[in-house]
Amino acid sequence: MKDIAPGLLDKIQKDFAEALAKSPVAKRLDDLIEKGLATHSDSLKYAQEVGDILRKVFSKHLTADALPDGRMYYNIAKRILEPTLTSEHHLVANMAARVQEVLNTNAGLGLKGIKPPPDEWRIKGIVDRLAVEEDFNKIKWILDEPIRNFAQHVVDETVRVNADFHFESGMSPTITRTVVSETCDWCDKLAGVYKYKDVKETGNPVFMRHERCDCLVEYDPGDGKKVNAHSKKAAGSAEDIAWQKQAAKKREERRAEEAEWNKRAEAVAKAAAERRAKK
Repeated sequence: MKDIAPGLLDKIQKDFAEALAKSPVAKRLDDLIEKGLATHSDSLKYAQEVGDILRKVFSKHLTADALPDGRMYYNIAKRILEPTLTSEHHLVANMAARVQEVLNTNAGLGLKGIKPPPDEWRIKGIVDRLAVEEDFNKIKWILDEPIRNFAQHVVDETVRVNADFHFESGMSPTITRTVVSETCDWCDKLAGVYKYKDVKETGNPVFMRHERCDCLVEYDPGDGKKVNAHSKKAAGSAEDIAWQKQAAKKREERRAEEAEWNKRAEAVAKAAAERRAKK
């Protein structure tokens, strides 16, 4: 049997690269990042574009006629899907991390955006699901909408890992989930603004999306300041500085009082010692 995987992979990667290079969505995001105007709404649009291009390329080249016995065997699925989906992940993660860096800079943070690692289990799940079906036409749907969803999930993960890093650094990040298009009751109920500390557990539905879900999940780094554990104000803010000045003044007053009491105590001790010496 002829090994068709290398040839199919080459065609898919070539067509995908050419289509993405011509994409106005990709160019627009690059421009917005350079101007410091990008948000994760733009990250999501880019992810959708990448996913749409890849699924169209899959539809063109991965057909029952092109596969042996009209089936996507495991060795073919693995050698085609792993590199293409990993590439899709890195493209979206790189852009989303750059967008996060723009948001950090605009919030006064000198922090780089963090990229999440590829979701290897999710990729494996798609490969395994393709391989177990004997008739490719019955399973080809998994190379359509789920590929777009996979790309969108990369943005969600980028949002999550950056919020987590900032939270662990002492900041107070918030997560906003917004309904973008027609929605279901589940998404409608999830829409809102959340404190990251309340939704940071693995598997929280705020970071989940179902098939054809276009909800936007964003991280707002706020004013980019840590919270002073004593003043309970944003570190470096006018309120925090005022609190620190007042606290410093009180410390000086306490030190002066302590010095006065020490002076008096020394005087009393000296007088007592003199009286004992006269006796």
